Amino acid sequence: MVTNSDIVLFQSVFKVGFVSSVDGREVRIKVDREKNSSHLIYKGELIKNVSVGSYVKILKGFIPIIGKVEKECIEPSKEKQDSNYSSREDRIDRLLFVKLLGYFEGDKYCRGIKELPLIDNECYLLTGEEFAEIHYFIKNSKDIPLKIGTLASDSFVSIELGVSALFSSHIGIFGNTGSGKSYTLSKLYRQLFENYKNNNSFKTNAKFLFFDFNGEYAGGKTIIAGKKIYNLSTRKIEENETRDKLPLTNEDFLNLDLLCIFANATEKTQRPFMKRCIALYKKIERNNDNKQKKENHIKNILKQQIKEILCMSDKVKSETLIKYIKQILPEKLDNGIVVSLTNDIEFHNKDSVGYYIKNSSPKEYIQSNPALSENTTLYKQVDKFVLSDNNFIRNFISVMYIRIVYDILGNDIQKEHIEPAIHKLDSIASDIEKLFDFSGQANTFWDKNNIVIINLNNVNLDSKKMLQMFLAHKLYTEHKAKQEKGKEESYLNIIVDEAHNILSYQSNRESESWKDYRLEVFEEIIKEGRKFGVFMTIASQRPSDISETIISQLHNYFIHRLVNEYDIKMVGKAISYLDKVSVESLPILSTGVCIIAGQLAEMPIVVQIDKIEDENKPLNETIDVISKWEMSENVSSIEEKKETDNIKNDDLPF
Repeated sequence: MVTNSDIVLFQSVFKVGFVSSVDGREVRIKVDREKNSSHLIYKGELIKNVSVGSYVKILKGFIPIIGKVEKECIEPSKEKQDSNYSSREDRIDRLLFVKLLGYFEGDKYCRGIKELPLIDNECYLLTGEEFAEIHYFIKNSKDIPLKIGTLASDSFVSIELGVSALFSSHIGIFGNTGSGKSYTLSKLYRQLFENYKNNNSFKTNAKFLFFDFNGEYAGGKTIIAGKKIYNLSTRKIEENETRDKLPLTNEDFLNLDLLCIFANATEKTQRPFMKRCIALYKKIERNNDNKQKKENHIKNILKQQIKEILCMSDKVKSETLIKYIKQILPEKLDNGIVVSLTNDIEFHNKDSVGYYIKNSSPKEYIQSNPALSENTTLYKQVDKFVLSDNNFIRNFISVMYIRIVYDILGNDIQKEHIEPAIHKLDSIASDIEKLFDFSGQANTFWDKNNIVIINLNNVNLDSKKMLQMFLAHKLYTEHKAKQEKGKEESYLNIIVDEAHNILSYQSNRESESWKDYRLEVFEEIIKEGRKFGVFMTIASQRPSDISETIISQLHNYFIHRLVNEYDIKMVGKAISYLDKVSVESLPILSTGVCIIAGQLAEMPIVVQIDKIEDENKPLNETIDVISKWEMSENVSSIEEKKETDNIKNDDLPF
């Protein structure tokens, strides 16, 4: 039973001071003179006194208002300034500058400002129960808590986050290299996967795609065992080497916007051409149900085009078209030597105009007898044409050359305007062949797994950007379509590591149209994905490089050590509820310590992330240079000793 004496004792110990001024959310507290020590004693227990970073409670009637001390100072006391009998300490007042954060409603802590305090309202330290309540973030009784760490300032206070509150949101994890950013990402998802590892509904309805920029999560047991890992590479394929490829269909690439971006297609000239190419490709696909029929369809088109070209009177135009036809056809070899496909025809424009068969006497002009074209090497080589089984882009480029021949024959285009788009696609075809499998023989992308790691460590930078954008667009579009059709709701989380490489608006390595489209893809997911059950987690060393739209749309933030001024400004600007103390502490946070802020936390908190089992850690440990150097030194010493011993043995007379 609480007695009056208990209340008096509590007030005498826990009371800090009273409100001396109110300026919006900033309140000044004048501290009682006897409360200037570092610790207080209450019922035999030592209690830490108020200081910068502490939480305080201001009582306005029956409403407890919670604030955080951001700074403190002293000023001359107006009451005892003229007294000759007061000590020096009595002539100054200690002032606390408190930023209001929330209030208690009954026993529950609520973020936000409902009431502002009045002058002379009393200010108190928090009790243990109140302190625990404002650090308890599971507000929904149905939510499932996940322990991720402890308060950095008090290792006895565990920090638990709700599964629903955290993973039904967009998450940002920021921090300089070596600050623990990847570790935090791994810890969050390890806790989630461990909690649901025996839940079949979770495996069916929740999918997680990790874009692993540097191979940090591609270990067999990193984060969790049993996941699907695609170890991709654009490096030269060695003989008998097998490598992972992403299983896709032709339809996945037949997207006008996507192909225009890959081809750097201009809006007014090349984009309409790309649209005609897609229409022709789909027509060939639609009219033929197997590869052989498609090849025959294309062969018939090529033979008809060759006949028309060889009957032309314009030498320059016809030579250009023959060059395009040659790009489609395979090389002709004679005893291992490449033979020209036009070695048996020649153009003459004196007596008669047009192509004629070489060594014919008299000259046989094809224009006069179109059937002669069927005897040419160029025409016969068409029968050797085959479609690629594994590279859709190669096949599509063949259709593009067929289309450009059609358009030039019809005088519809200028070749100079179209060729760059074809050449651009041709330049990335080899990389696409190394990354994607279009054969239809491989398993599905998820392969009965709900966790997929895309290891991009051995992929060149341009392909890294292309692949992440393409897959994110594809999976988001498919997921969105299923939801719009009213099918069973499911969950998709796209995790982008080293996000500044793909979400930057400052890149100069690519055209503006590519950059704009790339950012639009991810910005749409960030802005609209929540409605369709699609969420993103982005981790980055340089938040200042990432699109402001993306940063501002994140719901929850895990911020590790940041030392760059622009990064700190970006974070402070994006997170309106990040207090001054938290912002100023960013450059000095220890490794593994982060500030959690956002919708799931009622206030910014500094957390020491719990350790992960060694076998489940990300593969990003900094090398121990001392052990490496000492090991090298020991090896060198051993080699030197062996060499010395050999010299001595050589000097012996026996």
